[in-house]
Amino acid sequence: MNLLPGAILLLTAACAPAPPPEESGVPAPQGQCDAAKAQALVGRPASTELATEAQRLAGAGAVRWLVPGQIITMEFRADRLNLELDARRVVIAIRCG
Repeated sequence: MNLLPGAILLLTAACAPAPPPEESGVPAPQGQCDAAKAQALVGRPASTELATEAQRLAGAGAVRWLVPGQIITMEFRADRLNLELDARRVVIAIRCG
């Protein structure tokens, strides 16, 4: 039994280009985060109200709190707002991703 033709077929199929995003079935992000619009909130203590206001101002689809020493994932999400806190739980940076 010769497996070579089947192996070649599998290898060449793996080299096929991926379809463009609009054809992949995965919806494109609905909005982009704009952290510049929420910078006035830097220096304030962390709260649910602050997160809600920052999300609204930035037009973000999601908010993530970042605290010192926390392990975070490095994937980029154009719709996510990151609120970085210091040890006193005060916002020290606001950025998208």
